[in-house]
Amino acid sequence: MSSEVARIFDAMAPAYGTLEPWYEHLYAVLHAILRRELRPPADGRRGRALDAGCGTGFQAARLAALGWDVHGVDIAAALLAVARAELPRAALARASLEALPYPAGAFDAVACCGSTLSFVDDPARALGELARVLRPGGRLLLECEHTWNLDLGWAALSALARDALGYGVSLRDVRGVLRDGVWPAYPGYGRLRTFTLGELGALLRTAGLAPERRWGIHAVTNLIPSTVLHRARLGRPLAVLYRALRAVDEALAPVAARGANSVVLLARKAAPPQ
Repeated sequence: MSSEVARIFDAMAPAYGTLEPWYEHLYAVLHAILRRELRPPADGRRGRALDAGCGTGFQAARLAALGWDVHGVDIAAALLAVARAELPRAALARASLEALPYPAGAFDAVACCGSTLSFVDDPARALGELARVLRPGGRLLLECEHTWNLDLGWAALSALARDALGYGVSLRDVRGVLRDGVWPAYPGYGRLRTFTLGELGALLRTAGLAPERRWGIHAVTNLIPSTVLHRARLGRPLAVLYRALRAVDEALAPVAARGANSVVLLARKAAPPQ
């Protein structure tokens, strides 16, 4: 799966930074959370932060702006080439999240966003690696695809109406997501894993990470099908509606994880007993 994932994302590199209305909202809320929750150490030293699955450096750029010594890792060479051009001072490496090239306790904070966990072969092993490279007391900000969300209903309706909404999936695909948490062929991405909140909590705790807070993004905005929001431009009436839904979605993010398309979790690595 790793080579196929790298191929898919390498092909996206030329347009990877183009944000459709869907992603514009996702990253606006996500980056507001990141700026608030992943602040550098207060003791005056320059902490080290890892952008795990850095792509072209969306999160790495925000971490650098906060004052972190930024490192990034990704499996897609073409995306890393863009990131190196944009962030020449960041230390970037090509590697899998399941075998990170860093010593234990190397980082004060890790951001793993862009649904990166959905594309690894072994999520438990990947989270174990993220926990390993965190120092005791370090924080992980994790953004994932959530299984239970309203957009899954739109996909089912589209399948019943001869793909009227352009999801390109069948009812069998939708049932498979609900049963197994996996899209066999998600539009544009191929095989994509989703997670319930219970699964994510269990994975984090098994890795030695204690969940502290969570948020939901694209819960209220899912009143509009995501295939519509993935268009480059929205008509004026729809744009006005979407702007209003975005404001509500952002305000409800701290309590909307259960119905959101994307969930964000903040977890902390336990400090050793004194």
